[in-house]
Amino acid sequence: VVGSSLAPIVESTLTTDLSAPAQTPLLHQAPGKSAWSWVLMGDQNTTYDVQRRFIDYAAAMGWRYCLVDALWDKQIGYDKMRELAQYARSKNVALQAWYNSNGHWNEAPQTPTNVLFEAASRRQEFARLQQMGVAGVKIDFFGGDGQSFMNYYQDLLTDAAQAGLLVNFHGTTLPRGWNRTYPNLMTMEAVRGFEFLTFDQKNTDQEATHCATLPFTRNAVGPMDFTPMAFSEIPGKQRCTSNAFELALAVLFQSGIQHYAEVPKGMAAQPAYVQDFVKKLPPSWADVKLLDGYPGQYAVLARQAPGGAWYVAGINATDAPKTLQIDLAKLGLSSGTLITDGATNRSFSTRAVGGATMSVTLPARGGFVVQP
Repeated sequence: VVGSSLAPIVESTLTTDLSAPAQTPLLHQAPGKSAWSWVLMGDQNTTYDVQRRFIDYAAAMGWRYCLVDALWDKQIGYDKMRELAQYARSKNVALQAWYNSNGHWNEAPQTPTNVLFEAASRRQEFARLQQMGVAGVKIDFFGGDGQSFMNYYQDLLTDAAQAGLLVNFHGTTLPRGWNRTYPNLMTMEAVRGFEFLTFDQKNTDQEATHCATLPFTRNAVGPMDFTPMAFSEIPGKQRCTSNAFELALAVLFQSGIQHYAEVPKGMAAQPAYVQDFVKKLPPSWADVKLLDGYPGQYAVLARQAPGGAWYVAGINATDAPKTLQIDLAKLGLSSGTLITDGATNRSFSTRAVGGATMSVTLPARGGFVVQP
């Protein structure tokens, strides 16, 4: 991609433009937002009772999906998973289930494993999930980028589509435009996502600069399952970003299914206008524009909802306050509501905005959103 600014990189659709048109059937399921417990609550909370509460959480937020992560086969079991899927459907929520991609040689302890690598076993498992009422699969721990694994990815997508299942690849290669050829591919990790912030303080300290780089790099080539937005503290770590920074990531980052890191208790503690903003975020975007930014320092993006309305979000990754001038007239946005940092980095403030331009000063590692 060549241009006189960074905008053509961020706004490029080259990856899917150069990919083959859809080969698999279009599914009734659609892009959306998802609850999940694992990133802040760990393996020990992949239990029937906790996942039922997360289904309730997704329903209350108006989110389409709930992801049940690793070890569900042992800690919940197939029969109770079927019950969870039925309960989710009664709440207008669709369930996703995690899988280890590898065969018997894999040393990772997380299960289910050794059921997807062979075609016959994979098709039987996918048919079982379809019969149980599960809507999609998160498939993790891929072993490389060799040709055999490139073929394996596409075999998974083809067989999942035949069973009516959506797919989320984790521990994976970069996006390669497959989401055009296989529309049931909703998102891919291929990024040091939010889970890395929970591993050690060094990663946590680098969150702001890392997140201000991703719109120009990783997310520019395809959907990215970073699993953003945590207002709660990370157990055993000190988060350096503000809550408004975290809120902005829900717009800055694009994913066919956006899995939010925040848990029910943390969301309930936020102001009603913040919860309402998250509830009303569109499940997908029709267009994106880079309004301002530089990798690793700051980023301001506008994303257009399918109905035409524009949302704006920005983050400041530097250690000093930064004042931004946002051209609202360029978007045809005559008025809106600004949500940004409050008196502390764990609080919010809000005000109406209008006119041709908007000025906002972000504190160090702060952020903002504008909703129409």
